[in-house]
Amino acid sequence: MRILIILVVLILGLMAYVRLAPTDTAKWHQTPDVAEPGDFPEDGGFRAVRRITAPASEVLMAVEQRALATPRTTLLAGSVTEGMLTFQTRSLFWGFPDHTTVAVQGDLLVIYGRLRFGGSDMGVNRARIEGWLETLGPLTEPL
Repeated sequence: MRILIILVVLILGLMAYVRLAPTDTAKWHQTPDVAEPGDFPEDGGFRAVRRITAPASEVLMAVEQRALATPRTTLLAGSVTEGMLTFQTRSLFWGFPDHTTVAVQGDLLVIYGRLRFGGSDMGVNRARIEGWLETLGPLTEPL
């Protein structure tokens, strides 16, 4: 019984840490420079780059609307007028935060999602980013 209580306390402590740990906004509110469109998977994240076919502000407004319609997603930093937005999306049960930064660099839209804790996101960032891209329609060129 004592072991069960210790296990429960440890699990609750981990859940509390994941949900309450402070976020260093400056660390997450950045995106790598890109040169060409494409999909770029990486450990614990995914980066999609698309050529835009509309003004940058229009594309960013569309992404912002779609992102904020995603469950458990909030704007962490940035704005459309700044030209870069960073969102935080939390998993349903554990509340693990993923950070997704969206920016326009020249005529390229960069959407860069990555996890904060762990080493694998099990494709969650890629799926979310691809879902956001599907709703942009004619604002971006397909690959």
